Amino acid sequence: MTGSAVVTVMTRRDCSLCDKAIEAVTRICTELGVSWEPADVDADRELRAEYGDRVPVILIDGREHGYFAVEEDRFRAALARRLTDR
Repeated sequence: MTGSAVVTVMTRRDCSLCDKAIEAVTRICTELGVSWEPADVDADRELRAEYGDRVPVILIDGREHGYFAVEEDRFRAALARRLTDR
């Protein structure tokens, strides 16, 4: 793969869905060599207003990819497209 992508997982503390999303994103991004970072929506008023209780939210290069759960096949395909488009 020729490009790179940045994945952000919008999370909050004590969120079991967030924990599951982080586990999946960590595994997949590690396999594909893609960097990722968590962002706590409760640490920023604007993020909390935007995402509210709709967490986890997965962003790829700042664009919303999905929320509540990682759909592995869809997530991998989106990353593959991003990586080959660059």
